[in-house]
Amino acid sequence: MPISPNQGSTAGGTTVTITGVNLAGATAVHFGSKTATITANTPTSVTVTSPSGTGVVNVTVTTAGGTSNPLSFYYIGPPFKFSISSTSGATAGGNTVTIQGTGLSTATAVNFGANSATPTVINDGQLSVVVPAGTAAGPVSVSVTTAGGTNNGLTYTYVDAPTAVSVSPTSGPTSGGTVVTLTGTNLTTTQSVTVGGTVAPFSVDSDTQVVFTTPPGTAGAADVVVVTTGGTATLVGGFTYVAGPGI
Repeated sequence: MPISPNQGSTAGGTTVTITGVNLAGATAVHFGSKTATITANTPTSVTVTSPSGTGVVNVTVTTAGGTSNPLSFYYIGPPFKFSISSTSGATAGGNTVTIQGTGLSTATAVNFGANSATPTVINDGQLSVVVPAGTAAGPVSVSVTTAGGTNNGLTYTYVDAPTAVSVSPTSGPTSGGTVVTLTGTNLTTTQSVTVGGTVAPFSVDSDTQVVFTTPPGTAGAADVVVVTTGGTATLVGGFTYVAGPGI
């Protein structure tokens, strides 16, 4: 006489189907000492809503012909989360984060706001999940759903992709050292700026402005690339290195 599923929330409310023979006219289904609510019954199955409980309990079906052999049902407490490896990322999603906590082994979904993703369970204390695309920039709650229930408590912030519109000045010596202002959008979370592939020291003035100092480079046009939490923006040939005079 199989039972499916054989585990559920300690709060009860799990829909459970018990299959076997001679089950028509079931008068009671017990989960330990508690009675479940019967929602459907045929000669070969009984569907019930589990009552609340804890631990492992015996499930039995009672009909006019007697009481069945017991099957085990495992009560699972709600999950608990205490950390997320990254608290922000691109609104487009796609990055993988790790959530740590307890009671995660039966996780079936992780919600970032209204958007759901299917996690990869590593063990009872850890899972990884690819962040789904967000509907807009800003913070959303993160919830994990397991056989034991759903738990909130973490926040993830979606960040829009940056744009790079212009730089000023647009040229300087190959020796580097030119202080350049980059204008664009969504630059607050800037993580790096490169000129011609070489990292440049920078500071964020505002969401629309970053100031950087050019590293040494070779004569000619060089791409300016800014990387933020929300993604990458490239100003192709944005800065031109000018060779010094020689006599």
